[in-house]
Amino acid sequence: MSDYLISGIGKKLRAVRMERKIKLTALANKAGVSKGLLSKIENGRTVPSLPVLLTLIKCLDLLPEDFFKGLQFEQGERYIHRKADEYVPIVKEEKSKGFNYQFILEKGFQQFILEAVVLEVAPGAQRKKVSTDAYEFKYVLEGELAYQIEEEIIELKKGDSLLYDGRLPHVPHNRTQETARMLVLYLFNPGAESGK
Repeated sequence: MSDYLISGIGKKLRAVRMERKIKLTALANKAGVSKGLLSKIENGRTVPSLPVLLTLIKCLDLLPEDFFKGLQFEQGERYIHRKADEYVPIVKEEKSKGFNYQFILEKGFQQFILEAVVLEVAPGAQRKKVSTDAYEFKYVLEGELAYQIEEEIIELKKGDSLLYDGRLPHVPHNRTQETARMLVLYLFNPGAESGK
């Protein structure tokens, strides 16, 4: 199974769940899987077994043939072009205030998946430190941030960039009066274990 298809399955599960206004935890409980596993499946970071996938599809009240309609099985495209009005807001399940994510694109390659988002961090935004199963690249488009990785603070200004292992707990702080914007690139290896 290609990384591209794995990513497509996860995105389709997440899209149907969000469309039906089902919380991640509720679907995980109904399907008998952990919230963490379902999150990894939805984000294309792990491959569900066939029984797990079919159970999730059933819990979403879908027939398998309806679920797989429209999924692309081949990469095929020579390039990906997204217009600004095609970006999709991402609703994160973790408790946060002042964080606005816009999904730009996702692309599966042989050994990894690239995901790009724009993140706006409002003045005084609040969130606990989080970890991801990706390498993360941040490029500051506007504003200033105090980026915390574990206990270290890195001061970032417009034009600055940062690359780090997302498994390290991290959070950006906006201590200014203006919204900061970052381009965020996530590099996932769907076959690798996170080591958590």
